[in-house]
Formats: sequence, C-alpha cells, structure tokens
Amino acid sequence: MLVILTALFVVGWVAVALLGSLTYFLGEQSKPIHERNWRSKSFEKISESITGNKIDFSDRVPAFVVSDAYSSNGLPNA
Repeated sequence: MLVILTALFVVGWVAVALLGSLTYFLGEQSKPIHERNWRSKSFEKISESITGNKIDFSDRVPAFVVSDAYSSNGLPNA
C-alpha cells in the first residue's frame, strides 16, 4: 500500500512539474521581453524544446523603449 502511495505521489509531482514548465514557457513566449534578455539563445532553445513551438518574435515586443541601466551592446549573447 505504501509503495502505491509513493508511486502515485511521484507520478503526480512529475506531472505538475511538466505542466508548470509548459505553462511558464508558453506564457514567457508571448510576454514583452526586457532588452537584456532579447538575445537569450538558451531561453529560446529550452522554450522551443519544452513547448514544441518556435518563438514568434512579432508577438514579443521590448518591454522598455527608453534606454536604461541594462541597455548595453557589451552584454554577452548567452
């Protein structure tokens, strides 16, 4: 009985983690994005592998139009 409950708990936890990740990345793909994160190739890779959707950059707009402390061409293309 304890094995069944433990297995059920583990399966539920994995399902919640997967659904949460999917929801997060689908939401992040459509939100305005800050300039310092615009060139984030790692986010694109992870997001596309989890959701199965390519990022549509026509939906993603910069969150800040004015220059701020983070707007720099010296930022890495991580």
